[in-house]
Formats: sequence, C-alpha cells, structure tokens
Amino acid sequence: MFEGLFTALRDEGVPVALDEWLMLHEGLERDLHQSTLSGFYLMSRAVLVKDEAHYDSFDIAFARYFSGIEPAGEAMDDKVWTWLHANPRFLHISEDQRRRLDEMRDQLELDELLEKLKEKLESQEEEHHGGSEHIGTGGTSPFGHSGYHPGGIRIGGQGRWRSAIQTAGERQYRDLRTDHEIGSRDFGVALRRLRQLSTRLDGPATELDVDDTIRQTADHAGQLRLSFRRPRRNTVRVLLMLDIGGSMDDHIMLLDRLFTAMHQASHFRDLQVRFFHNCVYDRVYLHPDMNPRTSESTDHLLAQVDSDYKLVMVGDACMAPTELLAPGGAIDYQHMNEIPGAEWLQSLEDHFRHAAWLNPHPKRWWDTIHGAYTLGIVRQIFPMFELSVDGLDQAVRHLMVRR
Repeated sequence: MFEGLFTALRDEGVPVALDEWLMLHEGLERDLHQSTLSGFYLMSRAVLVKDEAHYDSFDIAFARYFSGIEPAGEAMDDKVWTWLHANPRFLHISEDQRRRLDEMRDQLELDELLEKLKEKLESQEEEHHGGSEHIGTGGTSPFGHSGYHPGGIRIGGQGRWRSAIQTAGERQYRDLRTDHEIGSRDFGVALRRLRQLSTRLDGPATELDVDDTIRQTADHAGQLRLSFRRPRRNTVRVLLMLDIGGSMDDHIMLLDRLFTAMHQASHFRDLQVRFFHNCVYDRVYLHPDMNPRTSESTDHLLAQVDSDYKLVMVGDACMAPTELLAPGGAIDYQHMNEIPGAEWLQSLEDHFRHAAWLNPHPKRWWDTIHGAYTLGIVRQIFPMFELSVDGLDQAVRHLMVRR
C-alpha cells in the first residue's frame, strides 16, 4: 500500500527505512490517522521523517504523490497568480453558514477535483472573486483562497478554515533544508566539528566527562561515579584561500559570511587568510584589494605554513583553460607565470595533509556551467564540495580524516 509514496520519498532524498515503513502500515491498521488525509499526512511525517531538514522534501513528495500538483506554484500559469494576488477578497461567514455549506455541498473525490481544476486552468480567462465555480478569492469555489469550501484546493493565500485537501504553492519548511545557501551561523556550526581534531594529551584531568560519568554510574547500579578527563587543547590551524573578483563577485555576500564565521571561530589555534583571482600562481595576496605591494610568493607561503594546516580553498574554479593550463596564462597582465596554474594548485594540495575546495555554485551545475572544463580539472586536484550546509559539513568531515 502506498508504494508510490515510498518511492517518491526516496526520490526526494528522504531516508525512509523499511522498519519505519512497516510501522506506518501498523499505524494505518490501528486507524491512528482517523481515516483522513490530513491525519495520514501528520502520522506519516511523524513516523518516516527523522530530521526536520527533510520536512520540505517530505512535503514535496507527499504533494506529488497525492495530488500531482507541483509545489511552489510550478503548475500554475503566471496569470492565475496575478488573479489571486492582485485584488483578493475575503469571505466572512458564521459557523452556522459554514455548517449549512457543508451539508449542501457534495465533496468531490480527489481525482475528480484535480480534473476539474485542470479544466478551469485551461478555460478560465479572467479573474473571479466571490463566486462558487471558478478559480478566485473570497467565494465558495473549491479553487483559490480566502473563501470556504469543504475539501477544496487552496492556491496561494493564507489558510483560514483548514479544510483544503491540498495546499498548492506552499512549502512551510523550505528554510529547514540543509542544501540551501548558508549564513554565518551555519558556517560556525559546521566549522565547530574541527575541534574534534584537537588533543587531550597534556595537563590534569579537570573536565567532567559526561558520557563516561553516565556509563560508570550505570555500571555501579545507579550510584554516582564522576569521571574526569583532560581539557581539549586547541591544535586546529587553518589556511583559508579566497578567490576574489570576476565571476566571484556574484557570491560576495556568501564569501563575507564565510570570512566572518572563520574569524569569529574561537576554536582555531591559528587562521591564515590569503587571496587570489581565478587561480593561484607564483604570488598570493594578503588583502582582498589584491595590491601587489601586499603580496607574497607562493613558495614563501608553502615554506612558512606547516603541512598540518587545514587548507580550505574557496572559488568557482571557472576560468579560461589557458589560465589553468598554459604558462603566461594568468588573467592579470602584470603576471608572467612561467608555471601553469594547475601545477601551483597541485603543489598546494601536495603540501598540505588536509585540503578541500568549496564551490559556491550548486553541485548540480558543475558539469554544465560555463567553465565546467576547468572546474573538472580542479576537481581532479582537490576534493570539491558545494557551499551549502550539507556541502560544508561534508568538507569538514573530509578535513578530519587523517592521511
């Protein structure tokens, strides 16, 4: 039963396990959903979704399986949204009037309702308000918003009577996703994982070990046994290298958030920041204004910064192939790089034991975006992750793997 929903959830990335799916069927047998679609929605979400970050994906899969209506208004023509938002009206009815409407009106089956909506989308040519048949507002039609219809489809607007079978164009949990563009707080949360690389080798055991205290207390039949450990000594050192200018100007706000989060992070023993444009060559810059007077040779950087620093490269990796592969291909004319940029990137990756490249473009674009050729070459040199919550978390996990 509902195998299509199971497939839809998996397709949207919701990790549904078989034991959870069997639990859902047990809930159906016990009528925990009270034989209503809204009850089934709440019950299935409670049973199948383990992380609030998947709520939005769950809603998308649920809507597609039960109604076939695309979320976020994709199924609606622009003119329909104009009708519904330009001059909306609101229906004010009493509880008695609402009960009479419930008694008078036969509720359509879901497939009939969707077929009727499809017909309206094809035939309706102007806005309607206060009516009982067309897509509009403030009436008793099954399609629109700000009116009333038992078991209708709300399109836009705010829910007032909570009677809709399907809410079109609404995704309440999109902000809980972890594949969206991130802010300073998201950066900070992910970067805290690097603290696990610090050590507890020296000093007295003065920090309470909560996990071991619980374990020891349980082993002694509930009699409290306090366990202490050495405080973690901060050993994390990071070299952050940022691509500045050109195509990266579109991501300046995102880079600012990363830069802010890195500087606010109190769990780094040392943070070094350098700047480059498109690709690293024989010199890197100490400030984002890219002034040659405040630059240093890349060889000097490699000699001064130990290999145990975590190297974090940030850039879109999109450039002319000659910038990456040819001597003298640097985009800045004052440079006459004798060594191709790809070799400098390889030297950086070889020097540091832990390195990762963060790309502000979504991963799904990497193979088709303008500049995909050079992006692919850089991916062969550096492990690359997208600048989303999930991507940053994956990058930090990669930086924690010793090699």
